[in-house]
Amino acid sequence: MTPRTHSLDRRAFIAGAAAALVVGPRVGAAPTPKSASETAVAALYESLTPDQKKDICFDWDFVDVKRKMKLREIVSANWQITPHAIRGNFYTPKQQHLIHDVFTGLIHPDWRVRYEKEIKDDCGGPFGKNHAVALFGTPGAGPFEMVLTGRHMTLRADGNSTAGMAFGGPIFYGHAGRNDNEEAHHPDNVFWPQAVAANRLYQMLDGKQRDAALATTKRPGESMKAIEFRKAPDGLRLVDCTRDQKDEMKKVLAALIEPFRVEDRDEVLAGIEKNGGLDACGLTFYKDGDIGDDGVWDNWKLEGPRFCWWFRGSPHVHVWVNAGGV
Repeated sequence: MTPRTHSLDRRAFIAGAAAALVVGPRVGAAPTPKSASETAVAALYESLTPDQKKDICFDWDFVDVKRKMKLREIVSANWQITPHAIRGNFYTPKQQHLIHDVFTGLIHPDWRVRYEKEIKDDCGGPFGKNHAVALFGTPGAGPFEMVLTGRHMTLRADGNSTAGMAFGGPIFYGHAGRNDNEEAHHPDNVFWPQAVAANRLYQMLDGKQRDAALATTKRPGESMKAIEFRKAPDGLRLVDCTRDQKDEMKKVLAALIEPFRVEDRDEVLAGIEKNGGLDACGLTFYKDGDIGDDGVWDNWKLEGPRFCWWFRGSPHVHVWVNAGGV
């Protein structure tokens, strides 16, 4: 299960993704049942025994009674959706490899090494030691989705079964680089460069724009409620930004979607364009939780009519994502 690297230069990707925001995403951009991760989900489903299916397979709209919502729609910072760890006695070695194939298919090749670092730092071992999956629906016979969970991870593979949603629904990612209470510059945190990109844009704002962008109220809590879609985003309206500021915002968005597979990147971009583009979005930075009181904002949110990316960087990085698709 050694992750493969890829030759694509990170700066080249950022430039390319930012360019895609100018020319528009590819037509038909979205994962399909034949995407790599979804193919692995189907193979896993076919390999499961009846007893295994009883424990990890659910109807498409199965409701979690405790939370009073559909189980497949839940997202959290640290959870196991079913009780069986991927590594262990429940799955065969072949099934473990298939689940790992689902995971690697969801992550862009350039990011697999960084994700493996996050897993080692946060879970104390290789992929699967503290991760669990659940399958909803039936591949090849209707809508289906695999949800992959663990500490600092909720990812989904659904072949675009969930209409109008990128990533198959809300996702989560995060990292505690050296310890849970990180220093201001977040050493070794693989996701902190996303906040560096956002703060670079903040430095380009004039005084009036900073007043609009910087919230003195308490930062949002950590829950699904914090990423609910809203018609009127808070903060600085990006439509009021200058051209160079908007170009810099495109680089921030490119950095946010960079860790994920091309199909999911494209669907996020297509969903934003479908709902008014970045001009319909707002950007908010929060004084609350500023590690070191250095004015490099650890906590910030980018949101639009059907888009919310909530970056909570204090005491370490937690990122909650909810993005409409096509």
